[in-house]
Amino acid sequence: MLTPLLAGLVTGLSLIVAIGAQNAFVLRQGIRREHVGAVAGLCAVSDALLVVAGVLGIGTVVERAPVVLDVVKWGGVVFLLGYALVALRRAVRPDALRAAEDGTGTTLAATLTTAAALTFLNPHVYLDTVLLVGSIANQHGDDGRWVFAAGAVLASVGWFFGLGYGARRLAPVFARPIAWRVLDASIAVVMTLIALSLALG
Repeated sequence: MLTPLLAGLVTGLSLIVAIGAQNAFVLRQGIRREHVGAVAGLCAVSDALLVVAGVLGIGTVVERAPVVLDVVKWGGVVFLLGYALVALRRAVRPDALRAAEDGTGTTLAATLTTAAALTFLNPHVYLDTVLLVGSIANQHGDDGRWVFAAGAVLASVGWFFGLGYGARRLAPVFARPIAWRVLDASIAVVMTLIALSLALG
């Protein structure tokens, strides 16, 4: 049963270890030391639910309902462009670029809402995590598919918590406003590029 576990772990990491809207947000929260555990937990649990949905065969429903993906796609485009504008605004306003060391900069509810939107308003998450992971998992048989799923979930948990809490090591670098400007400008670019890729894809 070790092979399906490792296969799930590698597959999960290959899908989430990339520059994207969700990872950029987790990284920023980690550097700010703001609701890190809650954000990492939400992202990991969301991935776990999507993986389980894929193993249960929900991917076929997603594949046969292109209208649902279209709604998610355009909702994601609007949200990502809006977030890009917010990040760009932070980048050009030095007074808004300080890390909230006590974790009170943004409410927990608002932070988790943003994390959830960045996760579920991305149609690729349904194609990759639900459809792709689900189809690969089901190639390992009735028992092996759940071991594969466990590996994929472990990859998500390890990555998001590692990224969130590991980002704290960058805090000394981000003690300077210019570093926040560069980060937020980069986030604005990433969000815009992802939005464009969704709109043109």
